[in-house]
Amino acid sequence: MHTLEQLKSGQLNGIKRLKLSEGLTEFPLEILELADSLEILDLSGNQLSDLPEELSQLTNLRIIFASNNLFTHLPDVLGSLPKLEMVGFKTNQIKTVSEQSLPTQLRWLILTDNTIEVLPHSLGERPRLQKLALAGNKIRVLPESMENLSNLELVRLSANQLTEFPEFLIKLPKLAWLAFAGNPFCKHPSSLDSVPAVSSQCYSLNQVLGQGASGVISHANWLNGDFDFPQEVAVKVFKGEVTSDGYPHDELEACLQAGHHSNLVKSIAQVDEENYLALVMELIPSNYYNLGLPPTLESCTRDTFNEGFKFSIAQINSITEQMVDVFEHLHANKVCHGDLYAHNTLVNEQGQMIFGDFGAATIYGYLTEEQQQGIRQIEARALKYFIEDLLTVCAKQDQDSELYTRLAKFEA
Repeated sequence: MHTLEQLKSGQLNGIKRLKLSEGLTEFPLEILELADSLEILDLSGNQLSDLPEELSQLTNLRIIFASNNLFTHLPDVLGSLPKLEMVGFKTNQIKTVSEQSLPTQLRWLILTDNTIEVLPHSLGERPRLQKLALAGNKIRVLPESMENLSNLELVRLSANQLTEFPEFLIKLPKLAWLAFAGNPFCKHPSSLDSVPAVSSQCYSLNQVLGQGASGVISHANWLNGDFDFPQEVAVKVFKGEVTSDGYPHDELEACLQAGHHSNLVKSIAQVDEENYLALVMELIPSNYYNLGLPPTLESCTRDTFNEGFKFSIAQINSITEQMVDVFEHLHANKVCHGDLYAHNTLVNEQGQMIFGDFGAATIYGYLTEEQQQGIRQIEARALKYFIEDLLTVCAKQDQDSELYTRLAKFEA
Protein backbone atom coordinates (compact mmCIF):
# COMPACT_ATOMS: atom_id res chain seq x y z
CA MET A 1 0.00 0.00 0.00
CA HIS A 2 1.27 3.46 -0.91
CA THR A 3 0.24 6.92 0.32
CA LEU A 4 -0.81 10.09 -1.45
CA GLU A 5 2.00 11.86 0.37
CA GLN A 6 4.58 9.49 -1.12
CA LEU A 7 3.09 10.03 -4.56
CA LYS A 8 3.12 13.82 -4.33
CA SER A 9 6.66 13.95 -2.96
CA GLY A 10 8.03 12.00 -5.94
CA GLN A 11 9.12 9.03 -3.80
CA LEU A 12 7.26 6.61 -6.09
CA ASN A 13 8.83 7.63 -9.39
CA GLY A 14 9.73 4.61 -11.50
CA ILE A 15 7.44 2.10 -9.76
CA LYS A 16 5.50 -0.49 -11.77
CA ARG A 17 2.69 -1.09 -9.29
CA LEU A 18 0.72 1.55 -7.35
CA LYS A 19 -1.95 0.90 -4.72
CA LEU A 20 -3.79 3.85 -3.18
CA SER A 21 -6.75 3.54 -0.80
CA GLU A 22 -7.33 6.76 1.13
CA GLY A 23 -10.99 7.56 0.55
CA LEU A 24 -10.11 9.44 -2.64
CA THR A 25 -12.97 11.31 -4.31
CA GLU A 26 -10.87 12.50 -7.25
CA PHE A 27 -8.17 10.82 -9.32
CA PRO A 28 -4.74 12.19 -8.25
CA LEU A 29 -3.21 13.62 -11.44
CA GLU A 30 0.26 13.03 -9.97
CA ILE A 31 -0.23 9.40 -11.03
CA LEU A 32 0.32 10.55 -14.61
CA GLU A 33 3.94 11.33 -13.75
CA LEU A 34 4.46 7.55 -13.43
CA ALA A 35 3.46 6.97 -17.07
CA ASP A 36 6.87 5.67 -18.16
CA SER A 37 6.85 2.80 -15.64
CA LEU A 38 3.34 2.16 -14.25
CA GLU A 39 1.85 -1.22 -15.25
CA ILE A 40 -0.57 -2.01 -12.40
CA LEU A 41 -2.86 0.59 -10.80
CA ASP A 42 -5.04 -0.38 -7.83
CA LEU A 43 -7.51 2.28 -6.70
CA SER A 44 -9.89 -0.10 -4.89
CA GLY A 45 -11.56 1.03 -1.68
CA ASN A 46 -11.95 4.72 -2.48
CA GLN A 47 -14.91 6.97 -3.34
CA LEU A 48 -14.16 7.58 -7.00
CA SER A 49 -16.97 7.98 -9.52
CA ASP A 50 -15.00 8.80 -12.68
CA LEU A 51 -11.55 8.76 -14.25
CA PRO A 52 -10.07 11.69 -16.20
CA GLU A 53 -9.34 11.63 -19.95
CA GLU A 54 -5.69 12.17 -19.04
CA LEU A 55 -5.57 8.53 -17.91
CA SER A 56 -4.87 7.75 -21.58
CA GLN A 57 -1.31 8.99 -20.94
CA LEU A 58 -0.63 5.77 -18.97
CA THR A 59 0.38 3.93 -22.14
CA ASN A 60 2.16 1.10 -20.25
CA LEU A 61 -0.78 0.31 -17.96
CA ARG A 62 -1.72 -3.40 -18.16
CA ILE A 63 -3.98 -3.82 -15.13
CA ILE A 64 -6.42 -1.52 -13.34
CA PHE A 65 -8.44 -2.33 -10.22
CA ALA A 66 -11.11 0.06 -8.94
CA SER A 67 -13.40 -2.17 -6.90
CA ASN A 68 -15.46 -0.82 -3.98
CA ASN A 69 -15.84 2.69 -5.36
CA LEU A 70 -18.82 4.76 -6.52
CA PHE A 71 -18.66 4.37 -10.32
CA THR A 72 -22.04 4.34 -12.09
CA HIS A 73 -20.49 3.69 -15.51
CA LEU A 74 -17.34 2.00 -16.79
CA PRO A 75 -15.14 4.96 -17.79
CA ASP A 76 -14.74 5.37 -21.57
CA VAL A 77 -11.10 6.35 -21.19
CA LEU A 78 -10.22 2.72 -20.39
CA GLY A 79 -10.88 1.86 -24.02
CA SER A 80 -8.07 4.16 -25.16
CA LEU A 81 -5.30 2.42 -23.21
CA PRO A 82 -3.23 0.38 -25.70
CA LYS A 83 -1.80 -2.24 -23.30
CA LEU A 84 -4.66 -2.53 -20.81
CA GLU A 85 -5.69 -6.20 -20.52
CA MET A 86 -7.21 -6.58 -17.07
CA VAL A 87 -10.07 -4.42 -15.77
CA GLY A 88 -11.55 -4.99 -12.30
CA PHE A 89 -14.49 -2.80 -11.19
CA LYS A 90 -16.21 -5.14 -8.73
CA THR A 91 -18.78 -3.82 -6.20
CA ASN A 92 -19.52 -0.39 -7.60
CA GLN A 93 -22.86 0.97 -8.82
CA ILE A 94 -22.13 0.52 -12.51
CA LYS A 95 -25.25 0.52 -14.66
CA THR A 96 -23.81 1.28 -18.10
CA VAL A 97 -20.88 -0.13 -20.05
CA SER A 98 -20.41 1.81 -23.28
CA GLU A 99 -19.11 0.47 -26.61
CA GLN A 100 -15.97 2.60 -26.19
CA SER A 101 -15.06 1.56 -22.64
CA LEU A 102 -13.49 -1.85 -23.33
CA PRO A 103 -9.77 -1.86 -24.22
CA THR A 104 -8.84 -3.76 -27.38
CA GLN A 105 -6.29 -6.00 -25.59
CA LEU A 106 -8.78 -7.06 -22.88
CA ARG A 107 -8.09 -10.52 -21.38
CA TRP A 108 -9.83 -10.36 -18.01
CA LEU A 109 -12.94 -8.31 -17.14
CA ILE A 110 -14.40 -8.25 -13.61
CA LEU A 111 -17.71 -6.40 -13.20
CA THR A 112 -19.18 -8.53 -10.37
CA ASP A 113 -21.77 -7.00 -8.02
CA ASN A 114 -22.96 -3.97 -9.98
CA THR A 115 -26.32 -3.08 -11.57
CA ILE A 116 -25.51 -3.62 -15.25
CA GLU A 117 -28.53 -4.41 -17.44
CA VAL A 118 -27.00 -4.33 -20.94
CA LEU A 119 -23.55 -5.19 -22.24
CA PRO A 120 -22.06 -3.58 -25.35
CA HIS A 121 -21.74 -5.33 -28.72
CA SER A 122 -18.01 -4.53 -28.58
CA LEU A 123 -17.57 -7.14 -25.82
CA GLY A 124 -17.67 -9.79 -28.55
CA GLU A 125 -14.97 -7.92 -30.47
CA ARG A 126 -12.26 -8.52 -27.88
CA PRO A 127 -10.63 -11.71 -29.22
CA ARG A 128 -8.10 -12.03 -26.36
CA LEU A 129 -10.81 -12.20 -23.67
CA GLN A 130 -10.29 -15.27 -21.46
CA LYS A 131 -12.01 -14.47 -18.16
CA LEU A 132 -15.36 -12.71 -17.70
CA ALA A 133 -16.89 -12.18 -14.24
CA LEU A 134 -20.42 -10.75 -14.36
CA ALA A 135 -22.18 -12.35 -11.35
CA GLY A 136 -24.53 -10.19 -9.31
CA ASN A 137 -25.81 -7.79 -11.97
CA LYS A 138 -29.18 -7.30 -13.72
CA ILE A 139 -28.27 -8.61 -17.15
CA ARG A 140 -31.30 -9.93 -19.07
CA VAL A 141 -29.60 -11.00 -22.29
CA LEU A 142 -26.02 -11.34 -23.52
CA PRO A 143 -24.88 -9.67 -26.76
CA GLU A 144 -24.91 -12.06 -29.74
CA SER A 145 -21.41 -10.89 -30.60
CA MET A 146 -20.10 -12.94 -27.66
CA GLU A 147 -20.33 -16.05 -29.83
CA ASN A 148 -17.08 -14.79 -31.42
CA LEU A 149 -15.10 -15.04 -28.16
CA SER A 150 -13.01 -18.03 -29.24
CA ASN A 151 -10.51 -17.65 -26.37
CA LEU A 152 -13.04 -17.28 -23.55
CA GLU A 153 -12.30 -19.88 -20.85
CA LEU A 154 -14.09 -18.75 -17.68
CA VAL A 155 -17.50 -17.07 -17.36
CA ARG A 156 -19.47 -16.13 -14.24
CA LEU A 157 -23.12 -15.28 -15.02
CA SER A 158 -24.78 -16.26 -11.73
CA ALA A 159 -27.25 -14.00 -9.93
CA ASN A 160 -28.43 -12.04 -12.96
CA GLN A 161 -31.79 -11.66 -14.76
CA LEU A 162 -31.20 -13.97 -17.73
CA THR A 163 -34.54 -15.39 -18.90
CA GLU A 164 -33.06 -18.25 -20.94
CA PHE A 165 -29.84 -20.22 -21.13
CA PRO A 166 -27.39 -18.49 -23.52
CA GLU A 167 -27.17 -21.21 -26.18
CA PHE A 168 -23.97 -19.94 -27.80
CA LEU A 169 -21.96 -20.72 -24.65
CA ILE A 170 -21.88 -24.44 -25.41
CA LYS A 171 -20.30 -23.69 -28.79
CA LEU A 172 -17.38 -21.63 -27.48
CA PRO A 173 -14.29 -23.75 -28.24
CA LYS A 174 -12.27 -23.06 -25.07
CA LEU A 175 -14.92 -22.46 -22.40
CA ALA A 176 -14.14 -24.65 -19.38
CA TRP A 177 -15.42 -22.94 -16.21
CA LEU A 178 -19.05 -21.76 -16.27
CA ALA A 179 -21.43 -20.59 -13.51
CA PHE A 180 -25.01 -19.48 -14.19
CA ALA A 181 -27.13 -20.35 -11.10
CA GLY A 182 -29.53 -17.80 -9.66
CA ASN A 183 -31.10 -16.58 -12.92
CA PRO A 184 -34.85 -16.55 -13.65
CA PHE A 185 -34.52 -19.42 -16.17
CA CYS A 186 -32.92 -21.67 -13.51
CA LYS A 187 -35.15 -24.16 -11.70
CA HIS A 188 -34.59 -25.15 -8.08
CA PRO A 189 -34.72 -28.77 -6.92
CA SER A 190 -38.14 -29.65 -5.48
CA SER A 191 -36.62 -30.78 -2.20
CA LEU A 192 -33.16 -31.15 -0.78
CA ASP A 193 -33.61 -33.40 2.20
CA SER A 194 -30.53 -35.58 1.65
CA VAL A 195 -29.23 -34.21 4.96
CA PRO A 196 -31.30 -33.11 7.98
CA ALA A 197 -32.13 -29.48 8.71
CA VAL A 198 -30.85 -28.55 12.17
CA SER A 199 -30.69 -25.52 14.44
CA SER A 200 -27.60 -23.34 14.76
CA GLN A 201 -27.84 -24.09 18.49
CA CYS A 202 -26.70 -27.66 17.77
CA TYR A 203 -23.04 -26.68 17.65
CA SER A 204 -20.56 -24.19 19.04
CA LEU A 205 -18.09 -22.56 16.66
CA ASN A 206 -14.38 -22.57 17.48
CA GLN A 207 -11.39 -21.45 15.43
CA VAL A 208 -11.65 -20.44 11.77
CA LEU A 209 -10.27 -23.10 9.41
CA GLY A 210 -10.54 -21.09 6.21
CA GLN A 211 -12.65 -18.61 4.31
CA GLY A 212 -13.52 -17.81 0.74
CA ALA A 213 -15.78 -15.59 -1.31
CA SER A 214 -18.99 -17.17 -0.04
CA GLY A 215 -18.38 -17.85 3.63
CA VAL A 216 -16.27 -18.79 6.62
CA ILE A 217 -15.47 -22.39 7.59
CA SER A 218 -14.89 -23.03 11.30
CA HIS A 219 -14.07 -25.97 13.52
CA ALA A 220 -17.10 -26.70 15.74
CA ASN A 221 -18.22 -28.98 18.53
CA TRP A 222 -21.45 -30.88 17.94
CA LEU A 223 -23.76 -30.50 20.95
CA ASN A 224 -26.98 -32.29 19.97
CA GLY A 225 -27.08 -35.94 21.03
CA ASP A 226 -30.18 -36.65 18.89
CA PHE A 227 -27.94 -37.04 15.85
CA ASP A 228 -25.21 -39.62 15.42
CA PHE A 229 -22.65 -37.04 14.29
CA PRO A 230 -18.94 -36.80 15.15
CA GLN A 231 -18.17 -34.67 18.19
CA GLU A 232 -15.98 -32.43 16.04
CA VAL A 233 -17.33 -31.06 12.75
CA ALA A 234 -16.71 -28.25 10.28
CA VAL A 235 -19.37 -25.57 9.73
CA LYS A 236 -19.50 -23.24 6.75
CA VAL A 237 -21.49 -20.11 7.59
CA PHE A 238 -22.44 -18.38 4.36
CA LYS A 239 -22.14 -14.66 3.83
CA GLY A 240 -25.47 -13.01 3.19
CA GLU A 241 -24.65 -11.11 0.03
CA VAL A 242 -23.94 -12.08 -3.57
CA THR A 243 -20.38 -13.30 -4.09
CA SER A 244 -18.02 -13.43 -7.07
CA ASP A 245 -19.62 -16.79 -7.91
CA GLY A 246 -23.30 -16.09 -7.15
CA TYR A 247 -25.83 -16.57 -4.34
CA PRO A 248 -24.88 -18.58 -1.22
CA HIS A 249 -28.21 -20.43 -1.28
CA ASP A 250 -27.43 -21.79 -4.75
CA GLU A 251 -24.10 -23.10 -3.44
CA LEU A 252 -25.86 -24.88 -0.58
CA GLU A 253 -28.38 -26.46 -2.97
CA ALA A 254 -25.62 -27.64 -5.32
CA CYS A 255 -23.68 -29.20 -2.42
CA LEU A 256 -26.74 -31.18 -1.37
CA GLN A 257 -27.71 -32.10 -4.94
CA ALA A 258 -24.20 -33.49 -5.49
CA GLY A 259 -24.81 -36.11 -2.80
CA HIS A 260 -22.20 -38.36 -1.20
CA HIS A 261 -18.98 -39.50 -2.82
CA SER A 262 -15.79 -40.66 -1.12
CA ASN A 263 -13.78 -37.88 -2.82
CA LEU A 264 -16.18 -35.03 -2.00
CA VAL A 265 -16.34 -33.06 1.24
CA LYS A 266 -19.15 -34.81 3.12
CA SER A 267 -22.17 -32.66 4.07
CA ILE A 268 -24.08 -33.98 7.10
CA ALA A 269 -26.60 -31.22 8.00
CA GLN A 270 -27.96 -27.86 6.85
CA VAL A 271 -29.07 -24.75 8.72
CA ASP A 272 -31.52 -22.33 7.11
CA GLU A 273 -32.65 -19.69 9.60
CA GLU A 274 -33.48 -16.02 9.20
CA ASN A 275 -30.30 -14.23 8.08
CA TYR A 276 -28.27 -17.38 8.79
CA LEU A 277 -27.37 -20.08 6.29
CA ALA A 278 -24.86 -22.82 7.09
CA LEU A 279 -23.66 -26.25 6.05
CA VAL A 280 -22.36 -28.79 8.58
CA MET A 281 -19.64 -31.06 7.20
CA GLU A 282 -17.33 -33.78 8.37
CA LEU A 283 -13.90 -32.47 9.34
CA ILE A 284 -11.19 -33.04 6.77
CA PRO A 285 -8.17 -34.74 8.39
CA SER A 286 -5.31 -32.33 9.08
CA ASN A 287 -2.87 -34.23 6.86
CA TYR A 288 -4.61 -33.02 3.69
CA TYR A 289 -3.14 -30.03 1.84
CA ASN A 290 -4.01 -27.92 -1.21
CA LEU A 291 -2.98 -29.56 -4.44
CA GLY A 292 -2.49 -26.27 -6.29
CA LEU A 293 -2.51 -22.50 -6.03
CA PRO A 294 -5.06 -20.19 -7.72
CA PRO A 295 -4.28 -18.54 -11.07
CA THR A 296 -2.04 -15.47 -11.01
CA LEU A 297 -2.51 -12.22 -12.91
CA GLU A 298 -0.19 -13.70 -15.54
CA SER A 299 -1.66 -17.22 -15.80
CA CYS A 300 -5.21 -15.74 -15.83
CA THR A 301 -7.24 -18.96 -15.88
CA ARG A 302 -4.67 -21.66 -15.17
CA ASP A 303 -3.57 -22.91 -11.77
CA THR A 304 -0.06 -22.54 -10.43
CA PHE A 305 2.02 -24.61 -8.00
CA ASN A 306 4.62 -23.96 -5.33
CA GLU A 307 8.11 -23.68 -6.74
CA GLY A 308 9.85 -27.05 -6.71
CA PHE A 309 6.58 -28.98 -6.23
CA LYS A 310 6.76 -32.34 -8.07
CA PHE A 311 4.59 -35.45 -8.43
CA SER A 312 5.39 -38.84 -9.92
CA ILE A 313 3.32 -39.86 -12.93
CA ALA A 314 1.79 -42.61 -10.76
CA GLN A 315 0.56 -40.00 -8.26
CA ILE A 316 -0.81 -37.81 -11.06
CA ASN A 317 -2.59 -40.81 -12.58
CA SER A 318 -4.14 -41.73 -9.22
CA ILE A 319 -5.42 -38.18 -8.64
CA THR A 320 -6.73 -38.06 -12.21
CA GLU A 321 -8.66 -41.32 -11.77
CA GLN A 322 -10.27 -39.99 -8.59
CA MET A 323 -11.19 -36.68 -10.24
CA VAL A 324 -12.67 -38.45 -13.27
CA ASP A 325 -14.83 -40.47 -10.88
CA VAL A 326 -15.96 -37.27 -9.12
CA PHE A 327 -16.69 -35.66 -12.51
CA GLU A 328 -18.89 -38.60 -13.55
CA HIS A 329 -20.68 -38.57 -10.19
CA LEU A 330 -21.44 -34.83 -10.31
CA HIS A 331 -22.77 -34.93 -13.86
CA ALA A 332 -24.85 -38.03 -13.14
CA ASN A 333 -26.51 -35.79 -10.53
CA LYS A 334 -26.74 -32.90 -13.03
CA VAL A 335 -24.35 -30.65 -11.13
CA CYS A 336 -21.76 -28.58 -12.97
CA HIS A 337 -19.05 -27.65 -10.47
CA GLY A 338 -17.87 -24.61 -12.42
CA ASP A 339 -14.52 -24.39 -10.63
CA LEU A 340 -12.78 -27.70 -11.32
CA TYR A 341 -9.25 -26.72 -10.35
CA ALA A 342 -6.27 -28.10 -8.44
CA HIS A 343 -6.58 -25.21 -5.96
CA ASN A 344 -10.02 -26.54 -4.93
CA THR A 345 -8.57 -30.02 -4.41
CA LEU A 346 -7.01 -31.42 -1.25
CA VAL A 347 -4.67 -34.42 -1.20
CA ASN A 348 -2.71 -36.34 1.41
CA GLU A 349 0.67 -38.07 1.21
CA GLN A 350 -1.04 -41.30 0.13
CA GLY A 351 -2.52 -39.51 -2.90
CA GLN A 352 -6.11 -39.65 -1.64
CA MET A 353 -8.12 -36.68 -2.89
CA ILE A 354 -10.97 -34.56 -1.50
CA PHE A 355 -12.72 -32.05 -3.78
CA GLY A 356 -14.83 -29.13 -2.55
CA ASP A 357 -15.83 -25.47 -2.95
CA PHE A 358 -19.20 -25.45 -4.70
CA GLY A 359 -19.42 -21.65 -4.86
CA ALA A 360 -19.66 -21.62 -8.66
CA ALA A 361 -21.73 -24.81 -8.97
CA THR A 362 -24.94 -24.95 -10.98
CA ILE A 363 -27.73 -27.53 -11.03
CA TYR A 364 -28.70 -28.02 -14.67
CA GLY A 365 -31.08 -31.00 -15.02
CA TYR A 366 -33.93 -28.76 -16.28
CA LEU A 367 -32.07 -27.78 -19.48
CA THR A 368 -32.64 -29.50 -22.85
CA GLU A 369 -30.72 -32.70 -23.54
CA GLU A 370 -28.47 -30.89 -26.01
CA GLN A 371 -27.75 -28.11 -23.52
CA GLN A 372 -27.00 -30.66 -20.79
CA GLN A 373 -24.51 -32.41 -23.09
CA GLY A 374 -22.94 -29.02 -23.79
CA ILE A 375 -22.55 -28.27 -20.06
CA ARG A 376 -20.88 -31.63 -19.54
CA GLN A 377 -18.54 -30.96 -22.45
CA ILE A 378 -17.57 -27.56 -21.00
CA GLU A 379 -16.63 -29.13 -17.67
CA ALA A 380 -14.85 -31.99 -19.47
CA ARG A 381 -12.57 -29.30 -20.87
CA ALA A 382 -11.86 -28.11 -17.30
CA LEU A 383 -10.99 -31.70 -16.40
CA LYS A 384 -8.56 -31.84 -19.32
CA TYR A 385 -6.97 -28.55 -18.22
CA PHE A 386 -6.75 -29.91 -14.65
CA ILE A 387 -4.73 -32.86 -15.94
CA GLU A 388 -2.57 -30.60 -18.13
CA ASP A 389 -1.80 -28.44 -15.10
CA LEU A 390 -0.80 -31.51 -13.06
CA LEU A 391 1.50 -32.68 -15.85
CA THR A 392 3.44 -29.40 -15.54
CA VAL A 393 4.69 -30.63 -12.14
CA CYS A 394 5.44 -34.18 -13.27
CA ALA A 395 8.85 -35.49 -12.21
CA LYS A 396 11.33 -35.17 -15.09
CA GLN A 397 12.19 -38.87 -15.16
CA ASP A 398 8.50 -39.72 -15.79
CA GLN A 399 7.89 -37.32 -18.66
CA ASP A 400 8.85 -39.89 -21.32
CA SER A 401 6.59 -42.58 -19.88
CA GLU A 402 3.67 -44.15 -21.71
CA LEU A 403 1.35 -43.07 -18.89
CA TYR A 404 2.41 -39.43 -19.31
CA THR A 405 1.68 -39.61 -23.04
CA ARG A 406 -1.73 -41.18 -22.40
CA LEU A 407 -2.72 -38.55 -19.82
CA ALA A 408 -1.55 -35.75 -22.12
CA LYS A 409 -4.08 -36.99 -24.70
CA PHE A 410 -6.91 -37.43 -22.18
CA GLU A 411 -10.48 -36.78 -23.35
CA ALA A 412 -13.47 -37.11 -20.99
